[in-house]
Amino acid sequence: MEFELTRGIEILERTPATFRAMLGGLSDEWTVPNEGPDTFSAWDNLGHLIYAEREDWIPRARIILAQGDNRRFSPFDRFGHYRESAGKSVAELLDEFAQVRAESIAILRGWNLGERELSLDGEHPELGPITLRQLLATWIAHDLGHIAQTARVMAKQYCDAVGPWQAFLPVLTRR
Repeated sequence: MEFELTRGIEILERTPATFRAMLGGLSDEWTVPNEGPDTFSAWDNLGHLIYAEREDWIPRARIILAQGDNRRFSPFDRFGHYRESAGKSVAELLDEFAQVRAESIAILRGWNLGERELSLDGEHPELGPITLRQLLATWIAHDLGHIAQTARVMAKQYCDAVGPWQAFLPVLTRR
């Protein structure tokens, strides 16, 4: 599928509600476990999405749109959410995510981006030149990836409980 902003916004708008449906009211037994060192739990995924909302997508899009002399992005701390989300409950994070995502979508819509703007570029510290179109497409894929990761880490809580059916459930064996 080719990137189209209106189709991408369809996903961005739904991600907070998807996480609310998946995680709202669940016990810590579902939201705290992860898949091992340097992996994310359901709680981590939520905190990470909030952190990225503030530090990645819109800030980097602003750098691209400004087309200033320095279009290089600051490195992104994929574990930065630990500082910002520490001590917050899943319920608090769900509310915060809905708020910051709504703000981001309002900004995104307010830019009235066209082909010219989507073709502008910035510089990722590891990947080099990237266009605004690529950044926005990555934002959508990033959301979907963390939805899938959340479902996978939660499913793995029943890895042993399913017994022999584990052979038919690749969600339990993939990382």
